[in-house]
Amino acid sequence: MKFRTFVHKLRGVSLALGATLAVTAAAQAETNYKVGSTPTGVPFTFLNVDTNKIDGIMVDIIEAIGKQEGFTVQVDATQWSALIPSLTSGKIDIIAAAMYATPSRAEVVAFSDKVYSYGEGLIVKKDNDAVYKSFDDMEGLTIGVQVGTAYVKPLTATGKFKDIKIYDSLADIMRDVAVGRIDAGFGDRPILAYQLAKGGSDVRMVDEYESQIKGDVAIAVRQDDKELLATINDGLGKVKDSGELTEILAKWGIK
Repeated sequence: MKFRTFVHKLRGVSLALGATLAVTAAAQAETNYKVGSTPTGVPFTFLNVDTNKIDGIMVDIIEAIGKQEGFTVQVDATQWSALIPSLTSGKIDIIAAAMYATPSRAEVVAFSDKVYSYGEGLIVKKDNDAVYKSFDDMEGLTIGVQVGTAYVKPLTATGKFKDIKIYDSLADIMRDVAVGRIDAGFGDRPILAYQLAKGGSDVRMVDEYESQIKGDVAIAVRQDDKELLATINDGLGKVKDSGELTEILAKWGIK
């Protein structure tokens, strides 16, 4: 009896040890990816001054995908113009930002399935009550647009504007519109709307303006990271199907 009891105890210890080792191995196997997100794209990505961390819609989405697929993320603040160079050089593994999946970008990086779609918004000084519905109504104006965005080439190609000034951030565009250095500014419509909804700005959104350059926001990885892309698409599909994507968008006031 004593020998049998000893054997049972030994088996119990072995099973417990095996379970502990399995859990430890699983924890060690969990992959962590470096994610690049801009600090100035509220509500999609922005620097939360209370936590000193990057926050926003795309951060919530990539974290939700990670939970579905068993990986963690380290989100690094990355300027818009440095996102793709940082990805292709290996400084980051994933871009999670308000980035359109354009054909020209798809020649350099690989995009996930669509996350969200929107177009550009137009802002002018608050006391400017002119109605601008399209580019044709803006001929001869000096406008501002953010560097590296999908809006630069189409706006330039119209030949309608007196001058097109390139800015590092939407905040810079809004400032120069407010003080009259430029006549109008273009930027991501939901980002502009979110910022203007807070009040205290001397610029307004032109509600009559209809977006001319619409696109799909997607997550980006390096072109040779096919396995990671498949993992992200699988997780994104689960996040969509569960309704979590809708919840995340609603959390940040986006429909």
